[in-house]
Amino acid sequence: MTSLFVEQLTVIDCAYLDATRGLVGESWIVDIELIGDLDEQSMVLDFGEVKRRIKKVIDQSADHTLIVPQQASGLSLHQAGERSSLSFRSARGLIEHHSPSIALSVADADRIDAAAVVAYLQPRVASVLPPNVDELRLSLRSERIDGAFYHYVHGLKKHDGHCQRIAHGHRSRIHIGIGGQRQPTLEAALAQRWADIYLGTIDDLVDSSGGQCRYAYTAAEGRFELALPAAHVENLPGDTTVERIAEWIASGRWLPDAPAALEVRAYEGVMKGAIARRPIAA
Repeated sequence: MTSLFVEQLTVIDCAYLDATRGLVGESWIVDIELIGDLDEQSMVLDFGEVKRRIKKVIDQSADHTLIVPQQASGLSLHQAGERSSLSFRSARGLIEHHSPSIALSVADADRIDAAAVVAYLQPRVASVLPPNVDELRLSLRSERIDGAFYHYVHGLKKHDGHCQRIAHGHRSRIHIGIGGQRQPTLEAALAQRWADIYLGTIDDLVDSSGGQCRYAYTAAEGRFELALPAAHVENLPGDTTVERIAEWIASGRWLPDAPAALEVRAYEGVMKGAIARRPIAA
């Protein structure tokens, strides 16, 4: 038998519920290996078919969803037809989420980690493989980052695709510079401020009483609602696209004494993002 491998086939940008950390944004790089006999083309599987079949399944399942540990003790989950509602009590406080069911990935696990997501994906990917493939090996890994990074969750109600979902997220590096020189101290300060943060849009904030922030909007897929502890939220004045996030960081409003010129390279997950400079161009 022969093995076919594809490194970094795709990236799963998602959010998940964690008993300690609460609502967590994550970016996992997906590597695959297929083991089997050669087909009539002398291939295990054509690389084009790998993308068409396997990447498509992953992109349409766990990617850009809220991954829920079905066996977690702090979870109450109700699914009725095309709608889902849940509450989850973590060490950081209560989280409530209401959305179309398509925005959730429900894993048969008591906690979410890379192994639990692999177990969730394995049968879904295996179902689209040809009979000459005898074994599928999926692995998830985090991007190696030398420097500061943070995990964030957000939703983009105006987006036509899966980014409209109110709770999906990313693990993102951050570069902040002054005069062309990176500033590790500023990068670390932002990463600490935004450790496991929800980046909310002020226009979507419907209530902020009782120590909770509640967001709601209607997007193309349907109605989305999310409530979580206000202590773990940063509300931004506009849409939380990576472009707007980069602009907000470059504005310096999170610093007591902001430098006259900040250069920001903000990432949205792995190897993509936006650049902004202070002062922000009109």
